Amino acid sequence: MPAPFTTPPADGLRFAFGTLTVLPVRVTRWDRPAARAGMLCAPLAGLVVGAAAAAVGLLLLFLGAGALLAAVATVAVPAALTRGLHLDGLADTADGLGSAKPAEDALRIMKQSDIGPFGVLTLVLVLLAQVAALAEAYAGSWARGALAAVVSAVVARLALTLAARTGVPPARPEGLGAAVAGVVPVAGAVGVALAVAGAAAAQGAFLGAYEAVRAVLAVASAVALAELLLRHCVRRFGGVTGDVFGGLAETAATTALVVMSLG
Repeated sequence: MPAPFTTPPADGLRFAFGTLTVLPVRVTRWDRPAARAGMLCAPLAGLVVGAAAAAVGLLLLFLGAGALLAAVATVAVPAALTRGLHLDGLADTADGLGSAKPAEDALRIMKQSDIGPFGVLTLVLVLLAQVAALAEAYAGSWARGALAAVVSAVVARLALTLAARTGVPPARPEGLGAAVAGVVPVAGAVGVALAVAGAAAAQGAFLGAYEAVRAVLAVASAVALAELLLRHCVRRFGGVTGDVFGGLAETAATTALVVMSLG
């Protein structure tokens, strides 16, 4: 297997931003080495999304808006910058898991354009949890809210890096899931996870030792819960799909926000 760094970094960044955001970045390569580099760069796309979300939330706070309105706007930005792709994946994954049907039938349900009751309920609860957690963080301080927004967006994409590691099979032979499944070496995925945890701790340290610890706990908790969901989806569907990747991202983001709001 080629090393991840034999692909020019620009190709990896283009793949990450071109597939994970709506930013006007043209993906020039769709081969496995480019996908590998792109998934290793996924948290960088999350950093940009999180920074944009925090900027909008802080702008509203400085203009006199309350914590709740700032939280709603902060949650809306990642949804807009992904065209709701991850939220749609979360809903489809919930419908597939909730159907209790065999893998082939569950995957067929996930491909349908409509959203079923499990998907709607999951979307409502997840969005409410994200807004409530962010409102709590903003109520603590504007800096704590901004940190929560950035950490959650980065760890959401870290979940994608980890889910694309070697050994995780695709559930279908086509689609985004098949394009990125198994492309990331385990050592590379672990290295990115440690780098994200270290960066979160460093940013939290500016607000105090407790915030640094809480940021690391947020990353660890988000990764752990996303891993549990990933393993369940692999057992249930036989592998990962683009929808599963979206569900993992939203699960990780929500977990990180909840942890960042505690205490």
